[in-house]
Amino acid sequence: MTSQDRTSPPPQQYAERSYRSPAALVGGALLLLLGLWLGGDALLRGDVRTKLTALFALLLGVPLVVAFTLRPLVRAGEDRLTVRNPFRTVTLPWGAVEDLRAAFSAEVFTSGGKYQLWAIPVSLRQRKKVSRQAARGSAPRPRFGLDADAGPVPRAMADQTLDELREIKERATHRESAQGEPAVRWSYAVLAPLVVGAVGLAVMVAV
Repeated sequence: MTSQDRTSPPPQQYAERSYRSPAALVGGALLLLLGLWLGGDALLRGDVRTKLTALFALLLGVPLVVAFTLRPLVRAGEDRLTVRNPFRTVTLPWGAVEDLRAAFSAEVFTSGGKYQLWAIPVSLRQRKKVSRQAARGSAPRPRFGLDADAGPVPRAMADQTLDELREIKERATHRESAQGEPAVRWSYAVLAPLVVGAVGLAVMVAV
């Protein structure tokens, strides 16, 4: 082995990227604070029936809020795409990913079906705004007297994100370490308290 072989650089590694919805995170945090405040007050000041109802309502409501606002995440690694949706986590080797599209929602397609990307919301309003800018042939006029035609017309955030994911997929799709079958794992930490809360709340209403 020559000295050149010993000092050759390792294959380029790509940093993992994570995508979440800032609006969902903020909204979820506010809903949790409101729910805990109201539920905590009922637990402290209510009678036995009120306390039980508040407890089951929290067991139902908190997991639902967490599932649909704080939990969704898309993580793009060098070899695989991890999709964390409200009630399950899907791990997709890049070799198993056939396409990524965003119509009314962002979706990833495999030979066995498709999965929604809850963490990448599609804003039709934002798309219409970008389309109007493209039709005018220029982006909004920047400040400080810069040329309004400089640079490309911006794209909707969901479309930009899917473009990035497609680039990562293209780099990895033929790599041996990026091959395999999709794996789906249910989130029992979310589902278990949700079911207990729903059943308990139904019993309290019935009696």
